[in-house]
Amino acid sequence: MDVVTLGPDEIRSAVSMSAAIATVRNGFLALHRGEFEMPTRTVLRDGGFLVMSTHHRPTASAMIKTLSLDFDRVPAIAGTVVWSELGHSRQLVADATEVTRIRTGAVTGIATDLLAPPEAKTCTLIGAGAQAADQVRAVHAVRPLTELRIVSRGLERAEALGKSLGAELDLTAVVLTDADEAVRDVDIVCCATTSTKPLFSLESLAGHAHVNAVGAFRPTMRELPDELLAAATVVIDEREAILEESGEIIHALAAGTITEDDLTELGTALAEGVTKRRGRTVFKSVGVAIQDWAIAGLLARICFDRTK
Repeated sequence: MDVVTLGPDEIRSAVSMSAAIATVRNGFLALHRGEFEMPTRTVLRDGGFLVMSTHHRPTASAMIKTLSLDFDRVPAIAGTVVWSELGHSRQLVADATEVTRIRTGAVTGIATDLLAPPEAKTCTLIGAGAQAADQVRAVHAVRPLTELRIVSRGLERAEALGKSLGAELDLTAVVLTDADEAVRDVDIVCCATTSTKPLFSLESLAGHAHVNAVGAFRPTMRELPDELLAAATVVIDEREAILEESGEIIHALAAGTITEDDLTELGTALAEGVTKRRGRTVFKSVGVAIQDWAIAGLLARICFDRTK
């Protein structure tokens, strides 16, 4: 059996953000066409361990990811992504931390390209943890940014991230402490936290703002206010996963603020366009296995082509 193992540096050097966005986008279109078997992920120890899997019928390929999550350690996410296919005995084993960062960024890039104003150039990032940098890289790939505002409880970490991204992407980055002030008048907001309560108020957002929320992944977590979900066009990654895991959506549905009819899956929006569009837009993601399958498959094609 041919096994290729990839660490963080090898993954990062092999996959550009533009390539990640393209391959994950194709994955969501394939999900819309019904090409995947994708069980809802297994959650153990109240989110301490996650197992995600999917099978792509047309290519007879599959991906299984196992994670442990502890936000008091560095890195907070640790695990492996295993990609295999029926036609070959070869397998790819990749570091799950790096794959998760890239694929989470990629889906934000896809949603931002679909939903944000074409002329958008300012962004507020709330959270400066492991997922934060790739959120900005992905937004910048589809909407070249000139200004970045960062809000985080860890000021030193936020300042270091702002300095790094400012140099890498050639933009102005500033660190603020008040989220409501930080989101005021910006075009795009990215939320990448594990907050259990809304991060800002609806009134603070510009009428045209697009919001990505990728941090909260358990029913007990919430990054967005109900009022925003009620006033915005809401696109989600995958319905079953969202209804099981998204604290924002679960809370808003229970409160009667929104209905399931207000939710459009990303694959549907990409294939058919966005209907009933309102001024503000929201993309809510808890992360689904086809994102990891897409990045792992791209890595496998690169690696196995090289080993021929």
